[in-house]
Formats: sequence, structure tokens, C-alpha cells
Amino acid sequence: MRCVILSQDSGDLLQHPRRNLGNRYRSQSQKFVGLANRDRSRFDENMSWAEQNARQAILHDFTDERNWRCLADIKVILGDGDGLCALLEDVFSILGRDSDNIEQLKGIDFLKLGLELLEAAFARDPLEPDIWWDALGKGDSINANIEEFVSRCKRLDFTDQRANIIFGRRIERFRDSGYTDIFIELSKHLLAHRPNNHELWMELGRLHERRGEVDEAWMCYDHVQNIRDHLTPRDDFLTRLTGKMDGEEKQPWSQPTVEKRDQFLDQMLKLSQRVSKPNMIPENPLPDVEESVSVHPDLVRLQELISNEDYSEAFFLSRRLVAQGEDWAEEWLVKAKLGFGE
Repeated sequence: MRCVILSQDSGDLLQHPRRNLGNRYRSQSQKFVGLANRDRSRFDENMSWAEQNARQAILHDFTDERNWRCLADIKVILGDGDGLCALLEDVFSILGRDSDNIEQLKGIDFLKLGLELLEAAFARDPLEPDIWWDALGKGDSINANIEEFVSRCKRLDFTDQRANIIFGRRIERFRDSGYTDIFIELSKHLLAHRPNNHELWMELGRLHERRGEVDEAWMCYDHVQNIRDHLTPRDDFLTRLTGKMDGEEKQPWSQPTVEKRDQFLDQMLKLSQRVSKPNMIPENPLPDVEESVSVHPDLVRLQELISNEDYSEAFFLSRRLVAQGEDWAEEWLVKAKLGFGE
């Protein structure tokens, strides 16, 4: 069965879930379902409105399981197996496109088993971060579950902005519970998939600052300021660092060396390469360039990455080149950020 995939851009329409609007649209959807049951002469019209409102509820708050259940129930009422398949694909997308989940979509009767599969997904991966954290258990069991989660995260796909938000909130529970090293490790995996997650860069920078890891904090804040040029966390950090805010005597400090920045960006680049798409061979390849024309190999690589929509790898490669003094890479850094919708 060929599934009609829900819009993959829906996660990019809203930076933050808005629960109040999600609740409002879900409530409206449920009212239209009630009207459809009471007035069979206008069943199709009311169910159409119910479905539209349910979609809006998910669009405004994809973190509330009730919104997904609402639309799934409507799909069953309408006998829309393909639509329920598409909904489940979207759910698995925000849960990191786990291959174990995707495998379950093959060859099943969605109208009979779709709702059960949705509940199984939420039972394993609750969207509410506090419920998810409590499900990890306590005592000895939590350590084994944390180890399994860390291992699983390293093979998931977080390129969907919604997945980045869902798992970003989960790993914040590690930070708040004292597992700071795990938070740092998993933050880098999330950021390798979506480098434009400026909020996670900010949280990572604050943690490094509290730990007295000055260079690491500066590099995180530098990413935020590069991605959101109207924000100034790097400059604010420098002000705090030099004691200007408290009227203290300025302390000597210089930004991380090119070598250290290069090492950091190279680490992020290698992480991003794990999720890069395979190189696509163009249908109409460009004619061979004369041997006398010298082309920078990194320029060729950036052209390939942008054409293949591998914006994460292009972002870290161009940032690394800029840090090394290759000003020509600025253009490609801008193109990478445009690819994220910046």
C-alpha cells in the first residue's frame, strides 16, 4: 500500500508548540464529530471540518498525544487507511524515524491495527518529557534504560525539527538530573542533524559556562549569534567574562584559537556526515572542466552538499572553512542556513 505522506514541512511552520491553540482546535474537531453523528444528512461536511481542525491541532501542538489520537480516530471513522498510514509515518518521523517503527508499517491493515500501533508507539515513546523521564524508572533500572536510550539516539534521525524539539526536551531531563556529560554528548548528536537549533546551542553554552569551560561556552554562543544575528549571547558572555557588568577590572582573555575551533567544528562535521544523504548523480552532468582550471576541493564538496540538500554537513564544513580564514566560504554558509529556512 502506498502511503500519502503528510507534509514534511509542517514541523518547520512553528518554532514552538502552542498548546492552547492545539487544545482549541482539538475541541472544535471533537464538536464537529459529534455533529456528524447527530446529523447524518451533513455527515460528510461536518467530518471534513472535524478533520481540518484535527490537522490544525497537530500543526499547533505536535507534542500533545491527544491531538494525534483525535485525527487518527477520524481517519478510522472515514475508513481512510492510507491517511492513517501517513499519520503514523509522521508520528515516527518526530520520534526519530526509528527503523524498528518503520518496519511495523509494512503489510498491515491500518483500519484494524493503526490505532493499536499508535498507542504502542506512545507507550514506548511518550511525547510528554516528564512522563517519558518517569518511565525510565529508578535505581539500577534507570542506568540500563539510560544506556539503551543513549545508544538508540546515536542511530536515530533528528533532521525533522519536531524530532529535534521532542528529544531536546528529553535530554534536558538528563541535564536537570545531574547527567551533564550525557546531555552534552546527546546535544551534539541533535545539533549535528539540525545545526540551526539555536536554543539547544544556547543551553549547551550555558552548561559549559557553569562548568567553567570558557572556550566551549564561547563557541556555542558564537553559533547562536551566527545563526540568529539579532541575538548577542557571545558578546554578552564576553562582557560577563571580562567583568564589565560588575565594574570589575577587565580580565585578560582571548577567543579560542583557530586550531581549537577547527577541532570542535571537525567533530561536529563528522557527526553530521553520519546522516548525510548518499551522493546523487545528476541527470545532466556538467561538462568536464579543463585541467588548467583549479577548483578548491572543499568548494566542490560544498556544491555537492547543497545540491543534495545536505545542509547540516554544509553548515559545519563552511563554518570550519570560515574559521580557517577562507572568506569565500561565507557565501556557502549563507546557502546552508537558507536551506534550513533561516
